[in-house]
Amino acid sequence: MCIKNITKGTVVADHMRPAATFWQRLKGLLGTSSLPIGHGLVIKPCSSVHTFGMNYPIDVLFVDRHHRIIKVVENLLPGKVSMASGSQYVVELPAGTARLAACSAGDILELQ
Repeated sequence: MCIKNITKGTVVADHMRPAATFWQRLKGLLGTSSLPIGHGLVIKPCSSVHTFGMNYPIDVLFVDRHHRIIKVVENLLPGKVSMASGSQYVVELPAGTARLAACSAGDILELQ
């Protein structure tokens, strides 16, 4: 799966994997030692995330049902929680990706 920021004309990540089942959402990125650039996780449905048990920071995009980014959290450190009311799904990315892809609240994403 690939995610593009169609508002800015950038590729956010080209190696995304979905987390749609209860167990996939529960596990998320737990047990991974890193997240390579260009990779990430789409968690659906989801309006909150945590980084308990992780050993690296991530960027998080909270996205509404119209694929509009409603909140960008850059460099969410291990042991933290973040949430966004109205979020239908979350995109978890390597730290620094949101800035590189110029992602900001209001941008529209396309999942391919």
